[in-house]
Amino acid sequence: MMMLIKEIRKRIPKLYETEMVPVLEKVVVVKFFDPCGSWTWYAVEFDQKDTFFGLVDGLELEWGYFSLGELKSVKNKPFGLGIERDLYFTPKKTKNIDRLKGRI
Repeated sequence: MMMLIKEIRKRIPKLYETEMVPVLEKVVVVKFFDPCGSWTWYAVEFDQKDTFFGLVDGLELEWGYFSLGELKSVKNKPFGLGIERDLYFTPKKTKNIDRLKGRI
């Protein structure tokens, strides 16, 4: 599976473009998840090379930077599955993502 297709690359803002947008109003353009665990990455910005800015829902829920290369390199044991892009996710504001309601 392609982790990042051209259509998403065209749509996602560059790093720092949404810096002045309030947290609840930021638009998540692409969602990645671990099919063998509970981690989820919600990408809001991308440098068009490797670095995303967004919300990471892992051990804690926090805003930060994460790498496309690192997401691609993950291979979970024992199944060998990697991080996947949610093919059915449509861009939406963070305040409208059910899993995040009341947490941010």
